[in-house]
Amino acid sequence: MTDLSRRTLLRSGSAVAALALLEGCSSGAADDAPSASPSAAPSTAPSVTPASTPAGSPSPAAAFAMPAESTPHVRTFMAWPALEEVWGDQLPAVRQDIARVAQTIARFEPVVLMARPEQSAQARQLCGATVEVIDLAVDDLWARDTGPTFVTGPGGIAGVDLNFNGWGNKQAHGNDSRVAANLLERYGIRRVQAPITGEGGGIEVDGEGTLMATESSWVNPNRNPGKTRDQIEAAFKELFGVQQVIWFAGVAGQDITDCHIDALARFAEPGVVVIHRPGPGAPADIWSKASDQALEVLKTATDAKGRKLRVVELTEPELTEDRGKDFLATYLNYYVVNGGLIMPRFGDKASDDRAAGVLAELHPGRTVAPVEINAIAAGGGGIHCSTQQQPSSPGAP
Repeated sequence: MTDLSRRTLLRSGSAVAALALLEGCSSGAADDAPSASPSAAPSTAPSVTPASTPAGSPSPAAAFAMPAESTPHVRTFMAWPALEEVWGDQLPAVRQDIARVAQTIARFEPVVLMARPEQSAQARQLCGATVEVIDLAVDDLWARDTGPTFVTGPGGIAGVDLNFNGWGNKQAHGNDSRVAANLLERYGIRRVQAPITGEGGGIEVDGEGTLMATESSWVNPNRNPGKTRDQIEAAFKELFGVQQVIWFAGVAGQDITDCHIDALARFAEPGVVVIHRPGPGAPADIWSKASDQALEVLKTATDAKGRKLRVVELTEPELTEDRGKDFLATYLNYYVVNGGLIMPRFGDKASDDRAAGVLAELHPGRTVAPVEINAIAAGGGGIHCSTQQQPSSPGAP
């Protein structure tokens, strides 16, 4: 594994970003790859294409809202990891994990996997006939962040392009910065270019007007220089049709995502939040402190409907062996599909079974399907990070 893994404290040249809870937000290490820089994004309102807005009418983006992940999907999008310089000798194992996740999701709903043309044959061979592989240039597997975040409304469906810039120019993203636009063009779906820069893994919605996010991955000069939290929150409300934003501090500079919300807190349903908690005997490190801070916020938070939130703690697995400092050992990065829920399995049967029971209780009527993802987790990511749902909408392609 190289230094460019998902939870590694990144280094570039002599610069070391050693930051703690939100107080230390700073720009990420730069790379030489082409990027969708924050300055390239619109500075005021979302840009919607193809569509025209009559004079005096509200922004087209205002007619859309992001549905909860639990609503029906047309398909799931995934991506084939392409870069050996990112994964090193772990690339074959990571590809096996992605194929395993794709095959499991395909039991519940269609899966479309994006792959570089020269790598698509291998992807088809490993994923099998149940997974559709399309030729579309990508750099890495994190479709949650590089792909469009879909919203729906009376006019159908649109995809929000969050101007992916490699998590603040921390990783090569010459192709990944264009995945959202290219995918939307291929499927003939309206594109909404966001006035902010970030990633799909950085937001979590309940589908009833409430959004959760960490300040560390948004109010950060490596993505949104010069923008305040209030400005970013206003963009969330217009882009995703929400009325209430619950902010957590998060952790800046200690992993490539700057602490995405989808590894910290998720909506199981409106009014119910499941939160990642450290296991017994876990060190009081920056990650456990981030969880503690989020738990304190949730104790007094209310959602867009004015409800106090029920909070369910989901404890991390008790790993019996050292799997590396970058290993993302959390059950929270699960993915809800049509009729099912795909969760990671880490090999500790007691912990895995306990987590499966909690998730089954939180998502009644869904089949819980555990999948081993040790190679993906060693890179600091999970199942949710590697997937992006296209919700059902009248007339959607």
